[in-house]
Parts: sequence; structure tokens; C-alpha cells
Amino acid sequence: MIIRRALMAPIWMLQLATGAKSFLDNPWIGSRRLNQRGLHVARVRLAAALSAWRRRRLAAMVRPEWRAAFDRDGFVAIPDIIPPAHFAALREAILGYEGPAREMRQGDAITRRMAIDPAMLRAIPQLQYLLERKDILALFHYVASYRITPLHYVQTIVSKTGGNEVDPQETLHADSFHSSLKAWLFLNPVAVEEGPFTYVAGSHRFTPERLAWERARSVADPRAIDRLSARGSPRVGASELAAMKLPPASALAVDANTLVVADTVGFHARGPSLRPGERVELWSYARRNPFLPWLGGDPSSLPGIAERRVGLVWRVRDGLARQIGQPWQPVGQRTPIDKR
Repeated sequence: MIIRRALMAPIWMLQLATGAKSFLDNPWIGSRRLNQRGLHVARVRLAAALSAWRRRRLAAMVRPEWRAAFDRDGFVAIPDIIPPAHFAALREAILGYEGPAREMRQGDAITRRMAIDPAMLRAIPQLQYLLERKDILALFHYVASYRITPLHYVQTIVSKTGGNEVDPQETLHADSFHSSLKAWLFLNPVAVEEGPFTYVAGSHRFTPERLAWERARSVADPRAIDRLSARGSPRVGASELAAMKLPPASALAVDANTLVVADTVGFHARGPSLRPGERVELWSYARRNPFLPWLGGDPSSLPGIAERRVGLVWRVRDGLARQIGQPWQPVGQRTPIDKR
């Protein structure tokens, strides 16, 4: 153990300058002594300051009404993002597309994902046009705080599948200690009782109350709290929101053809599903090292690489399944809504 700690110490130290977030896996990040002296809060404050600085340089490209909504709430919901005359054809093409899929079960929900890869883009050219729209890209860059190409998927959420455990995505949480982008373009309407996206408006800001909460979390014993919080995706309760002077979470019931883009450093969740259901969405995700001062320079965002990343990530994870696990299991050729 002593030899291992000595060998790992340089790696653990270098991880402090990255998005590493687990209080369990890195004893420096999870050190009560260092966090009492302000290590975690210092990382949070620096990441937030750099994110704000990068966003100021990206702001001019974003539609003012979208930027204002995001700055106020931490998310923006845009109805009819695609001209209605074109949306029906795109939706039909996506729902009819058959390709390799992967699934993961969490509690009583199954998430199915299909990579938006070169094969899908060739089959559905209007999808590529959508993902290259300058106004959408500018919003993605602003929320991510980087000029970065997100990972894109067609995602299906199948709720109430008979599992005995609660879906952990239904608990309010932050994804990490720093900003990241997630986006959903809903292909069908989502009612309040159908597990809608839920967000605590304004919780993306690191106010003194939020920083005090972050500090209290950082000095807690990571072995005495829930596993997801200990690994850096903290769960939050109603009393803690009140202490941070934050409102209750709001559920976003949306019509089809609505784009929701959010900074998931804010507290969010998938609302509880009250009945079995299946919904399909275009799901996008981007998270980068929060401590980089520049806006671009991401090799994985280059054309020819960006659209192939999902498949590469899956294959690498398959090869390392014994070491790090692989929750996303291949389920063969599927369509987004599959009755098999």
C-alpha cells in the first residue's frame, strides 16, 4: 500500500489540474485536511472563473434571448427549434433508422443509445445540417464554455421496466464541480408525469451559499455518503436547496421539437415517471478540462474524428471492461423505438 501510494502520488497531484472529481478514487481530492484548508473550494472557484471568462469571449455569437435565459436560469428551452414543416420528416427518418445500439439499466429505467456516426449522417443528411447550424453551435459552445463538438446520440428512455431499485437519475444532483453541457432535442412531447427534465433555476451560479455547501460536502467522509456523491456527482435535498437560497426544482413539460440546453453543474434530474413509457431524443454531451484558458484546440472535435468518437469510446471501454467496467452493453441492430 505504501509503495502504491508513492507511485500514484504524482498522478493524484496532476489530477488536481483536471476535471477529476472523485473523493473516493483520489485521496488528495478526498482529503479532509486539504479540503478544510480550502482545496476543493479553490478548484470550484477557479473553474467557475475560467468558465465565465471563456463565456464572455463566446457571448457575441449567441442569440441574445437564448443567452439571457441561460445566464438567468442555467438552462434554455427553445420550442420549434426546427421549422415545423421540416421536423416531421426528420423525426420519421430518425425513428426509422436501424443501427447498432447499446443499453444500460439504472433502477427501473433502461437507456438505449445509438451513436450519431458517419453511417447515420449519410442516411439522414438533414441531421447533419441540424448539428451544423451556426446558432445551435454557438449556444452549445457558450454553455460548454469551449468551442468543442459534443458527443451526439439518439437516446431512448424506457421507464417503469420493472426494476426493484429507484432510478438514480431521478434524484437531484450536479454532474461535477464544474460546468458541462447536456442538450436534449425531444422528438415527442414529454408530460409532467412522464419523467421530464427537471432543473433548479439559478443553481449553476457559485454563490457564497453554494460555495459553503461545496465546502461542507468536501470535508465529509466519502465513505459515509452515497456512492455517486462520493464519486463527485453530489446529490442534494430540499433543505439544502433552501439553505442555498435556491427555489424548488421545476419540471419542464415540453412539446416535441423542443431543444433544452443546460449547464449540468446546476442541480437537475429526470423527473419521476408515473407510468411506463418510451421517449426518444437527440442527446448531446460535452465536458472538458475546466482549467484550460483557451477556447478551442480540441483534437477530438476535428471533422472526421468527432463523428467517430462514440464508437471509439465504446470499443476502448469494452477492452478495459474488467478493469473499469462497461455499463453500456451492445444489443444488436435496433431502431430508436424497438418492440423486441
